[in-house]
Amino acid sequence: MSHFWHPFGQLYQSATAPLIFERGEGIYVFDSNGKRYIDATAALWYANVGHGRQEIAEAISVQARALAGYSTFGNFSNQPAEELADFLSARSPMPETEIFFVLGGGDAVETAAKLARRYFFEIGEPERIVLVSRTNGYHGTWGFGTSVSGIPVNRTGFGDLVPDTIQVQWDDPEAVEAAIVRSGPDRVAAVIAEPVIGAGGVYPPPHGYLEAVSEICKRHGVLLIMDSVICGFGRLGSWYGVERFGVVPDMVTFAKGVTSGYLPLGGVAISGRVAEPFKRPGSAVFRHGPTYGGHPTCAAAGVANCKILEDEHILERGALLERELLGALLPALESPLVAEVRGGTGLLAAIELRQETLESHNGVLDRLAGFARERGVITRVLGKGLAVSPPLIIEPEEIREIGVAVAGALEDLGKALG
Repeated sequence: MSHFWHPFGQLYQSATAPLIFERGEGIYVFDSNGKRYIDATAALWYANVGHGRQEIAEAISVQARALAGYSTFGNFSNQPAEELADFLSARSPMPETEIFFVLGGGDAVETAAKLARRYFFEIGEPERIVLVSRTNGYHGTWGFGTSVSGIPVNRTGFGDLVPDTIQVQWDDPEAVEAAIVRSGPDRVAAVIAEPVIGAGGVYPPPHGYLEAVSEICKRHGVLLIMDSVICGFGRLGSWYGVERFGVVPDMVTFAKGVTSGYLPLGGVAISGRVAEPFKRPGSAVFRHGPTYGGHPTCAAAGVANCKILEDEHILERGALLERELLGALLPALESPLVAEVRGGTGLLAAIELRQETLESHNGVLDRLAGFARERGVITRVLGKGLAVSPPLIIEPEEIREIGVAVAGALEDLGKALG
């Protein structure tokens, strides 16, 4: 019996039947029996440069031997954190960007939400505290992230959440404006949105949607937070994921691909507008941040990873391969079990099963993922289907292998269900 309680895992299942991975190499991972799988999830949307990159391991080792960790509270700092902040600021779509480091995506959302409210407090509008989010949106599982979640099951059973949060229909910009007007524009602090909704089901934005929301925010003086925890660092073909839409937000949350998961790291890219009230001599302190924010060894992993993304031209592959991935999965529509295949904006896609299949067969998605696993492909169960988001280093022929395995898993499932 394992005593490891897994996140988002059924305790009995994870305690009695854990799947132990022992090593990774490129797009592949190997279990404790030596079986090789295509990692069609990039672990959890993050292994962008693939597994087993010795350059990152060496950067971690060198930094850990020199200065493994040290607080960055106050004015304490370290060279890797400074270097990574400069690198990310220079590539930001926003002017005069400051970088606030945390340890993951949930931390980043927590930071951005609190900073949005505190910004308005500092400029004399303390009543602006309302946060608007979207159905299907996933923004982590901390306090603010749970409260702005658009996935109902992630909000259930925790009692009262952070007040003054509103969810609107994910694909309707007019619903965003209506929520702002209904709340009173002088009470709304920010709108938070993913460029492509990830864990909520992989929903690319309708044409012109993000641009329209950006203009609505500008019209009402509301901050726009883009949650690019999944979409950044090449997943959509650019550093922050929002550049391809021509949107300039006020803050961008990031994590995952910033280190390709080699060590935990996240952060918020903050525009000069939002940072300005905190930059003047004697101005207020933003009293927020984790113990390990700006951790030197994590930052060293980030520096090495980002150099690989740039120097090896991996960054743009998320956009270059997006049609390849969608095309490989579209044959799944031939299965009578499948309702929809979504993708085409970045290297991520989803296959959704029909509602009657989901309702008639308990655990059917886990069974489908299991059949894919038997065929040597790791997928991710989410919502009403399976998600696919392989490392960015994957080649077209390997993407086609994923499509063949998923189609075969659907056949296996169909036979099992009779």
